[in-house]
Amino acid sequence: MKHFLVKTIANAAALAVAIWLLKDITLTGENTGRQVLTLILVALIFGLVNFLVKPVVKLLSFPLFILTLGLITLVVNALMLLLTSWLAGQADLAFHVGGFWTALLGGMIISIVAWAMHVILPDED
Repeated sequence: MKHFLVKTIANAAALAVAIWLLKDITLTGENTGRQVLTLILVALIFGLVNFLVKPVVKLLSFPLFILTLGLITLVVNALMLLLTSWLAGQADLAFHVGGFWTALLGGMIISIVAWAMHVILPDED
């Protein structure tokens, strides 16, 4: 349970940094409490997408991983962020990513911040 909580906090922090840095990634709400709740729910969706969908996409695109020496990971991360944005819209959450290039840059920011958060936060169960 602690591992799940740590990953969710790391994802929420990484998403918050991407929202703060990129104007085309938006999170809106009536007040700060609503925005924080939306951010946590989007972090849960993002974690679920990364847990369920990303391994399948990586497996199916394995030849591209070899061919591009792993650089296709940036594209996969962008697609996972776009899928999270779409799912958040379906769940009526006020989170939106404004296009592929924004998602590509956002995916890089989220990866770096999430890695840093995992280094800082404890991860044992």
